[in-house]
Amino acid sequence: MSENNKSIGEALRDARIAKGYTLDDLQQTTKIQKRYLIAIEDENFSDLPGDFYVRAFIKQYADTVGLDGGELLDQYADQLPSTKTQEYVDRVNEENPSTRSAQRQEDDRVAKVKRQVPIVIAVVVVVIVMVGIWLASTKRSQQSSSSNVDSSSVSVSGSSESSSASSKKTSSKKASSSSKKTSSVSFSKLSTSGSTTTYEMKNSPSTKTITLTSTASAWVSITASGNSLYSGTLTANASHSVKVSSSATSVTINLGNAPDTTVKIGGHKVPISTTSTTSASSTSSATTGSTTTSSSSSTSTSSQVQNITVEFK
Repeated sequence: MSENNKSIGEALRDARIAKGYTLDDLQQTTKIQKRYLIAIEDENFSDLPGDFYVRAFIKQYADTVGLDGGELLDQYADQLPSTKTQEYVDRVNEENPSTRSAQRQEDDRVAKVKRQVPIVIAVVVVVIVMVGIWLASTKRSQQSSSSNVDSSSVSVSGSSESSSASSKKTSSKKASSSSKKTSSVSFSKLSTSGSTTTYEMKNSPSTKTITLTSTASAWVSITASGNSLYSGTLTANASHSVKVSSSATSVTINLGNAPDTTVKIGGHKVPISTTSTTSASSTSSATTGSTTTSSSSSTSTSSQVQNITVEFK
């Protein structure tokens, strides 16, 4: 018993009242249920969960109301349950700070491992997927290389069989296309005046390239829409190409050596007439009785200079 003859319950109640705390205030601060606080003040320690909680709750109560909990427990030790009971010892061991710390550390390690497990699994899955992609890519590359080799082999071995048919088919198509193309383009003579001849080129191609070829030295000039496209001398067995604008409606070609010069427009030969008729009189007379017969003969001479105009249709 203390010197002022107060019981432990009275000492705690007086300290609480001196602090101005109600039991509700104390319950909220200490988190000890109100009924246990009342039991402590009334010293009904059997209402508490156990001997260990009697001392633990009293110490927490005392510390909260401004008393020294440890000193109070020592002062009223004779009024409190014994600390030698097995239940008290077990609870002390459970609540021992070092034990709790070790347990907490172990729990922390377990929790850390649990947190890391999903990360490790994700990394392993990513690595597996990347390895799988690499293996699949390598396999596809190898198959592609093998396929290329096989294809080359098949192509080489089958070329002798397929080339003939392919060549025939291609030749047939080209011949057909060429025939259609040739038959669709035609030249017709519109007029002739002296050495000037005008032709009409029907179904003329959109790309009009004039190709000049001469078997002997020949002077040539080409104009289109009033613009000079070419003027020069072709050497023997030489050729020259001149591209005409797609907007041109006609082209004029002056040939200095028409008989030896070939003109093609878009690959189509212009039918140049290089002969003109001149009269050379030779008179012969024969007298038969009273009749005298005179005859004259004509000769054909080649016109060297020709002016060709081609109108595009």
